[in-house]
Amino acid sequence: MRLLIQRVKQASVEIDGAEYSRIGHGLLVFVGIEEADGEQDIEWLTGKLLRLRIFDDEEGVMNLDVNQVEGEVMIVSQFTLHASTKKGNRPSYFRAAGESISRPMYEKFVASVEKALGRSVATGSFGADMAVGLVNDGPVTIWIDSQNRE
Repeated sequence: MRLLIQRVKQASVEIDGAEYSRIGHGLLVFVGIEEADGEQDIEWLTGKLLRLRIFDDEEGVMNLDVNQVEGEVMIVSQFTLHASTKKGNRPSYFRAAGESISRPMYEKFVASVEKALGRSVATGSFGADMAVGLVNDGPVTIWIDSQNRE
């Protein structure tokens, strides 16, 4: 699983011109799933995401996590995180899991984050054509791949 995490002042998802979800200060998390991903990836990424200290403390140092700043979380599925651009100019998505694998994994990841966070999170609509708006705070953008734990 791959996460692209953005610290945001606000984020929203629109579908067919109508607002689907919105958050204020917090984390916008795009998630991409491949066939090799499993429950252990969900568990590891949930912990990493919620313990990631990327919010400023009173001294202006990134030392606080999303819970400590009472931030909101939005999770949006994005298969293009597994794009391969090795050959040619048209990305290939052969590593991205099909819907039969990725939808249940996405739903389990959302549920895992909600359980660990102790409150609900905003989401996109799996597989929908979404317009995602955000105001990146910092900017802070972080990439985490559970298959390449650095």
